[in-house]
Amino acid sequence: MTTDVELAITGMTCASCANRIERKLNKLDGVTATVNYATEKAKVTYPGTVSTDELLKTVEAAGYAAALPTPTSAETPAEPERDPLLQRLLVSTALSIPVVAMAMVPALQFTYWQWASLVLAAPVVVWGALPFHRAAWTNLRHGATTMDTLVSVGVLAAFGWSLWALFLGTAGEPGMTHPFRISIDRTDGAGNIYLEAAAGVTTFLLAGRWLEHRSKRQAGAALRALLELGAREVAVIRDGREVRIPTDQLVVGDTFVVRPGEKIATDGDVVEGTSAVDASMLTGESVPVEVRPGDAVVGATVNAGGRLLVRATRVGADTQLAQMARLVEDAQNGKAEVQRLADRISGVFVPIVIGLAVATLGFWLGAGGGPTAAFTAAVAVLIIACPCALGLATPTALMVGTGRGAQLGILIKGPEVLESTRRVDTIVLDKTGTVTTGEMTVHAVVAADGESVDDVRRLAAALESASEHPIGRAIAASVDELAPVEDFANREGLGVQGIVEGHAVLVGRPRLLEEWSQHLPPTLVDAVERAQGEGYTPVAVGWDGRARGVIVVGDTIKPTSARAIAELRELGLTPILLTGDNEAAARHVAAQVGIEAVVADVLPADKVAEVQRLQAAGKVVAMVGDGVNDAAALAQADLGLAMGTGTDVAIEASDLTLVRGDLLVAVDAIRLSRRTLGTIKGNLFWAFAYNVAALPLAAAGLLNPMLAGAAMAFSSVFVVTNSLRLRGFRSSIS
Repeated sequence: MTTDVELAITGMTCASCANRIERKLNKLDGVTATVNYATEKAKVTYPGTVSTDELLKTVEAAGYAAALPTPTSAETPAEPERDPLLQRLLVSTALSIPVVAMAMVPALQFTYWQWASLVLAAPVVVWGALPFHRAAWTNLRHGATTMDTLVSVGVLAAFGWSLWALFLGTAGEPGMTHPFRISIDRTDGAGNIYLEAAAGVTTFLLAGRWLEHRSKRQAGAALRALLELGAREVAVIRDGREVRIPTDQLVVGDTFVVRPGEKIATDGDVVEGTSAVDASMLTGESVPVEVRPGDAVVGATVNAGGRLLVRATRVGADTQLAQMARLVEDAQNGKAEVQRLADRISGVFVPIVIGLAVATLGFWLGAGGGPTAAFTAAVAVLIIACPCALGLATPTALMVGTGRGAQLGILIKGPEVLESTRRVDTIVLDKTGTVTTGEMTVHAVVAADGESVDDVRRLAAALESASEHPIGRAIAASVDELAPVEDFANREGLGVQGIVEGHAVLVGRPRLLEEWSQHLPPTLVDAVERAQGEGYTPVAVGWDGRARGVIVVGDTIKPTSARAIAELRELGLTPILLTGDNEAAARHVAAQVGIEAVVADVLPADKVAEVQRLQAAGKVVAMVGDGVNDAAALAQADLGLAMGTGTDVAIEASDLTLVRGDLLVAVDAIRLSRRTLGTIKGNLFWAFAYNVAALPLAAAGLLNPMLAGAAMAFSSVFVVTNSLRLRGFRSSIS
């Protein structure tokens, strides 16, 4: 028998850390583990022969910390880390700017400027770079190297050599300057300091680390937002009277009251009352669901109509809401995180650089070059390999790209997101709130022979103005001036009736009119059937003993949706409409916007299964949605795009947020993401090209500080300039 447990992991600095923990756990007999760097969680299946203590000790033996999550810690896993990292970045930035400026601008090199640089750079190298030193030490203890290793070694080498040059060499003499001279010549290094490299690299990489952590902290927010959707308190019937208790105290079999406008506390069956339940938050269905005794209702949906008595059938972790939370989490944990290109290359690059530095030292000692020249060349190899431009490559492109995206209503959550946009070939679109507005509006008013369309609309709107039903509100909103209503009565599940302008008016299902012997003539029957065939809701209207008309109510397609679909096709994407709505409504909408593939009548779990089916068929899937029902599918998709007009849960579970709620913004998001990714890859190429090209010069002992500084500055300026080109990105929306 096996058991599942979820461990909260701390101390990971890159995707290779997650892989190391995963390998260690999987070496235990019968244990299957998946570690997600983004959520900082390990999902472990283990047999009865293994205890949780063994799992925790295995993670600790790998150099990391693990804990069994508690309900309280799940709410604040990353908050304590936010301020220290930001504080470290801000302090390092403030101290590094004058150090870099003095090193690069000879006019600022006053007497003893080198000692001022040392005072400013020391806290950055020791305290600011501490996360890199700590990670490098952890990796070293386990025989591994990552970018942290290269950063730590390079920064400490630059700082250590600077200390030697200042205290034991000639760099500490009063009036020492670094003249702005670019030449290739051999030097003993006694007059060279590299404090600007040590401080600058630390600050740039801290900026990248902070951006990454900021996006990672969002990983658990989707689950918290999902669980917060539920009702906090519930009125339970105990001994014939209502008693308010916290929702988590409900047990199966309890009968509880749901008043109009309240959330249903948990999954159950209606015992008494009829009403319309707005389930759009969970199902995506735009039309409220009519419920009566015997019907099942779902927790966290909203009672839009009358008073209900509900008997609880599932509580706590068994409810549909809790199951959806698990779906979101499983999708996040099962989603392969794209490792950064820099991290992938570092696995080879770092050992080569360190090996080259050692070989350089040995060569010059063996060739009789003397210890000073030998150490100068070896340290120069480490310094020139230290990724200054590399530290800028991702953060600058990401900051410019995300800044431009924010101007266009696109929020990109992190660099990992961008990798998916280049490979996406299929885009799955939710219907309600994505392709359509998600709001009920009047589409048509059909009057019977001899009747006025204006009269049908005016009298129905006046009567519905007294109703709380969403369809009624849509009809009422279609008229500017509403006549007064007398003797208003709500016929639960059927419609409404009352006196308007002296007429006895009925508005609702055709069955309500038939109860009063107001049968629909053939023209109105045709209108009802046509509306139902197109996925709309027909509302019959009658007064003074006769059926007079039909008002067709339904969702509205956004005006830009058809153009957006066409542009998505131009980007090489195949659109699929995926909705919890009925088949007729889905097909009607798809035909109007140019989508051929339609999957309708799906539950949230089915949406995830559909995305998984497409992925299993070799498709790289993007998903666009806006509701809670889309959250798990957004997390499962290779690229999740959430409409900003939708729910917080969908937004938190997605990779990209489209603030404006316009499907054309999805086109912009994919184009901008692809451009940003291309820029990052270009930056990384030139940053590495600079390192690789300069390494032979450093190993030959021909790299003086000015050439190193100028080359590093040029590389950094190139990377920043290349990133700034993203500011010229133009939107598809005119």
